[in-house]
Amino acid sequence: MLRALRVIRWLPASDWLARYTRADAAGDGLAAIIVTILLVPQGLAYALLAGMPPETGLYASMLPLIVYGLFGTSSSLSVGPAALTSLITASAAGALAQGDPQLFIQAAIGMGLLSGAVLIIMAVLRLGWLTNLLSHPVIIGFVSGCAILIASSQLKHLLGIPASGNNIVQLGRSLSAHLNQSHWLTVAISAIAIASLLIPKQLNGAFKRSRLPAWLAAFMGKSGPILAVLVTTVLAFSFDLDQQGLAIVGAIPSGLPHLSAPQMDWTHWKAVATPALLLALIGFVESISLAQALAARRRERISPNRELMGLGLANLASGLSGSFAVTGSFSRTTVSFEAGARTPMTSLLTGMGIALVALFFTGLFYALPLATLAAIIVVGIIPLIELGEIRQLWRYSRPDSIAMVVTLFGVLLINVQSGLLIGVGLSVVLFLWRTSQPHVAEVGLVPGTQHFRNIDRHDAIISDQILSIRVDESLYFGNARPLEDLLYDHAMGRAGVAHVVLMCSAINHLDASAVQSLESLNARLDAAGVQLHLSEVKGPVMDRLKKTYLLSTLSGQVFLSQYQAVEALGGTTTTPGTV
Repeated sequence: MLRALRVIRWLPASDWLARYTRADAAGDGLAAIIVTILLVPQGLAYALLAGMPPETGLYASMLPLIVYGLFGTSSSLSVGPAALTSLITASAAGALAQGDPQLFIQAAIGMGLLSGAVLIIMAVLRLGWLTNLLSHPVIIGFVSGCAILIASSQLKHLLGIPASGNNIVQLGRSLSAHLNQSHWLTVAISAIAIASLLIPKQLNGAFKRSRLPAWLAAFMGKSGPILAVLVTTVLAFSFDLDQQGLAIVGAIPSGLPHLSAPQMDWTHWKAVATPALLLALIGFVESISLAQALAARRRERISPNRELMGLGLANLASGLSGSFAVTGSFSRTTVSFEAGARTPMTSLLTGMGIALVALFFTGLFYALPLATLAAIIVVGIIPLIELGEIRQLWRYSRPDSIAMVVTLFGVLLINVQSGLLIGVGLSVVLFLWRTSQPHVAEVGLVPGTQHFRNIDRHDAIISDQILSIRVDESLYFGNARPLEDLLYDHAMGRAGVAHVVLMCSAINHLDASAVQSLESLNARLDAAGVQLHLSEVKGPVMDRLKKTYLLSTLSGQVFLSQYQAVEALGGTTTTPGTV
């Protein structure tokens, strides 16, 4: 008993368990009941999207939630199967399996395990910053492309026709070839399911304006999946619609998952390594952004590294329990938050609730139409398509809009993994291109002040003998040599210049290449009889410069401010453009 207590003290959950109250239990219990009801149809739907057996959707909602509740930091985040991770799983496992169903399942489970291991390693090494490589435009393009691909992939279930493909072109050809074989009964059930999903959404505003408690209003607005499952399952069961060609879920094995590792050889593990890394990054970005948004509303604090650990262990638990990768879900988390979830105990109770469903109630879903699960996926994913962002980004930043469009079409025309990798790669290339051509301005003194501004934007005073240059970018190997040539040519192009003052107020970092270029510039200017000076050098930059030879060989001085430099160096002054 004492040993168990010592273990609990080392768990992150000990922070909130020590302060747990009856009020917390009431809020968490109610939220857990509601999320459990919502998670069952979603778990089954996302298992369908991932190409996995339906019971794995329940497995992904048991042990991972319990583990996250013990190790995560968000009081409201609901972890489990989600659309994006399910699509990545289906795409990568399908590419590896090549029609082998057993290998497909093992690959999907293996990706869940590996993504968990990646997240845990990132947590230990504090590598949460790696997710910053996924810029906002790339994420928008990736999510929108995935949403279109997901919706297209579910049309076969909505229409009752066979179709396959890893990208939008393959899917389009396959769907068009079988469109005339659409099953009218399946189409009718799909229409009923979609209507059942949309009605609560349309009434969501009315629910919020009503006198219903906030948690009940939130639940009613999100109750579409439950309503769709109830209505279509009752119809399918009452009229034996499966005997008339309607595809249904069928028998779902009852019981809890058995803990085991996937059986794959080394070549298969290597094949799923890259998709597992993408799953880890995408899953963490999706989870942490949602957790932080909700934490801000409650003035709580989220620890990114603890979230990495919690989500990593949750994915490890999902893989060991025979399921696929998990992440935070927006819809379930919103309902959990509005229902009054106060601590991660909600996740523990929800996992236990799903376990009860898996033990005793799987038979209730025998007649559930696959078309209903497809409708749940499509209706839930369509709001993620944000093509309007392209026009807005084009007006603000064309390179960012290009990155978004390239990512979008990479996902649609090639595959999910390639689209994201292309988008990230293009973002890095565009960043290097932008920073390799920084804004450089000649600055002058604004009359009546001690401020120096760009002479092309202000009526500033410049000195005949002093060339004042401001570089609005940190200096590194990508821009150091071009800037060296630019500054030298500028100084040599103006007669009478005896001093060049480099205003460093916007320089936050200098790498070794930049220091070498400054040393070279200093020598070239000195040979031409011109002194190089520095002004407004930031503390961290100066600390690094003190470790180099630049300061000891600098032909000029280092000044605290640009005004001090011009005042000390003297020289007559003129207004730009005058003679």
